Amino acid sequence: MALSKNNKIELMAPAGNFESLQAALDNGADSVYFGVEQLNMRARASINFTLDDLAEISLRCKSKNVRTYLTLNTIIYDHDLSIVKTLIKKAKEADISAVIAMDQAVIAIARQEGMEVHISTQINITNIETVKFYAMFADTLVLSRELSLRQVKKITEQIEKEQIKGPSGRLLEIEIFGHGALCMAVSGKCYMSLHSHNSSANRGACKQNCRKKYTVIDQETGFEMELDNEYIMSPKDLCTIDFLDQVADAGIKVLKIEGRGRAPEYVAKVIKSYRAAIDSLTEGTYDKEKVIGWMLELEKVYNRGFWNGYYLGQKLGEWSKGSGSHATQKKVYIGKGLHFFPKAGIGEFKLEAFDLKLGDTILITGPTTGAKEVVIEEMFVNDAKGDFAKKGDSITIKLDFRIRPSDKLYKIVAVEKPVESIS
Repeated sequence: MALSKNNKIELMAPAGNFESLQAALDNGADSVYFGVEQLNMRARASINFTLDDLAEISLRCKSKNVRTYLTLNTIIYDHDLSIVKTLIKKAKEADISAVIAMDQAVIAIARQEGMEVHISTQINITNIETVKFYAMFADTLVLSRELSLRQVKKITEQIEKEQIKGPSGRLLEIEIFGHGALCMAVSGKCYMSLHSHNSSANRGACKQNCRKKYTVIDQETGFEMELDNEYIMSPKDLCTIDFLDQVADAGIKVLKIEGRGRAPEYVAKVIKSYRAAIDSLTEGTYDKEKVIGWMLELEKVYNRGFWNGYYLGQKLGEWSKGSGSHATQKKVYIGKGLHFFPKAGIGEFKLEAFDLKLGDTILITGPTTGAKEVVIEEMFVNDAKGDFAKKGDSITIKLDFRIRPSDKLYKIVAVEKPVESIS
């Protein structure tokens, strides 16, 4: 199946900081979403941007023709309203593309400022009548994560049939999550963190205590339930790249990648893989062999194992079999950037830990650099050509991009014993 121009899918990337933002821009994102200050669902999981960063975000994204979405999707109280008004006013001044919202006050304030609104998945839209209601306020709606693709397609077909349009006059767009963490709660509405730590997930302060290992005991008999070592409140990560053709057939317009709390190399790897997959659909070259390659790439970065979510109508819930990441690779900090020689295209680094040899893969991250992987094919160690460097050495390598003194240098190494094999 090949995508037509009318069926073009927008690839939306998470940006928790400038490193991730640049990684998204460098790897083919069509849009990015990000939080500013505290009123977003990743208020504690990512560094978050400040009001003063809005102009820089907008400038970088406009240079790549990438749309920008400010997330203001937490529960809002009266004492938050002045902050909301300030955020939206500043976003408008910076020419941010849209605001992602769930609270009616945020929606109203954004509309008053003349900003485009996208409805957050926290609203939990599951039917066409709710779609019609929110079409009065927003141009893009993120559907509930618990829908099947059949249900999604029914909604998109009805939008087309009835020509349901948003405030801009454009046909309403449907967005769904395509990859990343899933929550045990319905579209993210969870009170477990609030109950146990007085830290509300719905205010962007989830402690993720659902990801831990628990023992379930019958209080009446003392019988301990056999859980087969599954972390029954911790779902595997969503992955749709192996049935992206079916996702496209469902008529969605925006594919959202979760991960504002994850590292820049995660953003780089995931966005690069999905960019290639969407482009393959457009060209009519999407096939099983390519999917296998993309899956191998996705397995390299942080994940809890993969499943298809609820999209294919399979059993509800596939749970992690261990805590933390199932990634097949990890990064180890080894040093920092020192200098870049632009005429020669050479970067200089100081090794502060471990060692490095020819053939190793390194990762360079920074607010302007993003996340770049390089295989060491040649290097100079303390100004002499060498094949091995150790802690304390200065190394120089040929690069096709600029590095900065603020950049961090990592070595990519294989994880010896992955928690489970991911198919």
